[in-house]
Parts: sequence; structure tokens; C-alpha cells
Amino acid sequence: MYTITIKKSAAKELEALPKKQVITITAAILQLAMSPRPQGCKKLKGSYLPLWRIRIGDYRVVYSIDDVISVIDVQKVGHRKDVYE
Repeated sequence: MYTITIKKSAAKELEALPKKQVITITAAILQLAMSPRPQGCKKLKGSYLPLWRIRIGDYRVVYSIDDVISVIDVQKVGHRKDVYE
């Protein structure tokens, strides 16, 4: 079981989304604790950190995984057009 941490900026991004989306995305983030690399996740290229992303409809959650200490750190949450900037 992994521990989930959320950056302050990611928490603000999540709060700014519509309530229906917040519930769905929060449930997906909580599922990461059991399976940090679920089916459909992708490893992102071009970052100094090894980042992963999961897709929830038109929204994306970008996170890093530390397997040594079993921590998932959510970096960004947002609409697919904005999250990779």
C-alpha cells in the first residue's frame, strides 16, 4: 500500500474543477494507493523526475512514484489542454 501526498498547487487545481469531476478524480487518486501503475497509465518523457499520468475523461493526474518509501506524490491535476504546460 502506497501513501499519497498532494502538492499544494495540485490541491488548488483540484478544488477549482467542477464538483462532479472532483469526486471522480479523487476516487481515481485514492485507487493509486493500491495500484500505482494502473492499466492505461503512461510514463511522461522530458522531465527530470520520472512522472506518470492517468487519464480520467478529459482530465489528467500527473504524479511521481517513489517505490523505495512507497509514496505517490500528485504533481498536477487539470484539463488535458492545460496540464502538460
